Amino acid sequence: MLRKKEVDSVDRSRVRRQQLERKLSAFDLVAVGVGATVGAGVYILVGTVARDHAGPALTLSFLIAGLAAGLSAFCYAELASRCPSAGGAYHYAYICIGEGIAWLVGWSLILEYTIGGAAVARGISPNLALFFGGEEKMPSFLARHTILELGGVVIDPCAAILVIIATVLMCLGIDKSTLVQKIATTINASALLFIVIAGGYLGFKNGWIGYEMTSGYFPFGMNGMFAGSAIVFFSYIGFDSVTSTAEEVMNPQRDLPLGIGTAISVCCILYMLVSAVIVGLVPYHALDPDTPISSAFSSYGVQWPVYFITTGAVTALFASLLGSILPQPRIMMAMARDGLLWSCFSDINERTHVPVKGTAVSGICAAILAFFMDVSQLSGMVSVGTLLAFTSVAVSVLIIRYVPPNGVPLPLQDSQSLPSYGNIQDSEIEISQDPFESSDNENQGLHEEEEASLVRSLLERDRLQGSESGEDENQVLHGEEEASLERHRLILQGTRNRQRRQFAAWAIALLYVGIIVFAFAAASDGLPSSLRHTFYAVGGLLILGCLIALVRKEQDDARHNFGLTGAYNCPFVPFLPAACLLINTYLLVDIGAATWIRVSVWLVMGVLVYVFYGRRHSRLVDPLYVPPEFA
Repeated sequence: MLRKKEVDSVDRSRVRRQQLERKLSAFDLVAVGVGATVGAGVYILVGTVARDHAGPALTLSFLIAGLAAGLSAFCYAELASRCPSAGGAYHYAYICIGEGIAWLVGWSLILEYTIGGAAVARGISPNLALFFGGEEKMPSFLARHTILELGGVVIDPCAAILVIIATVLMCLGIDKSTLVQKIATTINASALLFIVIAGGYLGFKNGWIGYEMTSGYFPFGMNGMFAGSAIVFFSYIGFDSVTSTAEEVMNPQRDLPLGIGTAISVCCILYMLVSAVIVGLVPYHALDPDTPISSAFSSYGVQWPVYFITTGAVTALFASLLGSILPQPRIMMAMARDGLLWSCFSDINERTHVPVKGTAVSGICAAILAFFMDVSQLSGMVSVGTLLAFTSVAVSVLIIRYVPPNGVPLPLQDSQSLPSYGNIQDSEIEISQDPFESSDNENQGLHEEEEASLVRSLLERDRLQGSESGEDENQVLHGEEEASLERHRLILQGTRNRQRRQFAAWAIALLYVGIIVFAFAAASDGLPSSLRHTFYAVGGLLILGCLIALVRKEQDDARHNFGLTGAYNCPFVPFLPAACLLINTYLLVDIGAATWIRVSVWLVMGVLVYVFYGRRHSRLVDPLYVPPEFA
């Protein structure tokens, strides 16, 4: 469960494998990130959140949610530039936390992208019907039909066809699918900018009546604004799909952080501009929750913008559909490379340089869901995978900074050639079959003995230096004492380093325990007041104490050589990852019991697959962990 792999990009033990083709630039990554993030949610959330939670303060809700999502973006940027390989959060969790957690993250992301793609596809049909004058005027082979014989199931052929089209585009190559995504994202962004410009013109011409309400800018108070932030936070989900393409980026160390940061900044700016215009045109309580933007223009007698808005919604949904299908086969490919899934998913087409088999399987599954099922009730499950990924990424940053993995795993098949690395088994270099095993137990109680030995060595050296007889003999003894002193110094330094790493590991673990307790108290409104305050106090003290402990401890020097050198560094560690953990854990706890029950069924299925297949076929079955210089 806790065995870790090495960063794929510097894996010394792996035989040469099929590689994805590096074709993506920073601009491509921005298009992928914005396209996957800015779905049709902005066309609907503006109305529902403004009416029920934030009022005119909706713009600030989008800003706060964008800043919260930006915390995860900082963590992703460091890991993506250090470890630029396919797999995203699964890959980072496997390197930093362990195989078991990585499996759960990867398995959850597979569910997220499958349901997410199906849900987006079913959302395109109603918007596309507006171009035909309504659903009743759509061609019969595209229109939705109710099958009474199947218990009133509503089938959606249009959604399934769109998923198949997106899947075929993905199979043709990353350059072709990215080109289509850039076109769709450009059209969507242009539609949003049109809304801002046209709405701004109407607002300045007729007055911003939405901001002239007697209830003020915060009709629901500050709590309403923060409640709105928690809802619109999920409209920023999608930028993490950029990291799944890390193996296809031409300059990953520069372009991945740039692409992630620019994508989420563009999304935040567009959300804030659109919300600021719409809540200013119409009083928040008069917004139509289903079509807030169209109704805002209609209130001024302007009907023609509905075509621009509908075009933007359709292209936004299609770009989001592409963004949902893109990461899943790459995650499955990474898991298959590690032996946790069937090897067929790791095959890469020699002509298109993409995992065609994985793309076809994931596309067919999403198409079946989109055709037969109304996945709106399952849409909450999408959030669980993303939040688990965000949480594991924040933890991984803390681990890299304070306790970076310092052993290179040699799989069982590679460990047979261990003597070719030199006679290291007879040396004093530690070789372990457990990545967490160390010689701390053997060295317990030796710290004081080593210090005493060091003092004795110093006294003996001074005595020898003060002796007047046997100058040549003294020089020989002096050299021996210098060597012995250096040996003791290295032993003492190693012991202290192990103790520091152990202390930091416990601090990170207790930090997350405190965050869980604090988030549980914040999300549990039904708890008695005294018990809730007790949880707040315990969680807050744990968080504060562990943060102080981590700040006082120096970060591990080995972080500079972890993964690719010269990578982007996340700022404000440990505070930024801790804030990221707190936000994501609160949202996970607050999702609701019904969603967790549904997710648990999928996770149990994943555990069975791991136990009966992944654990036995893993590339890290009985590995040897050796220092990097011997790998």
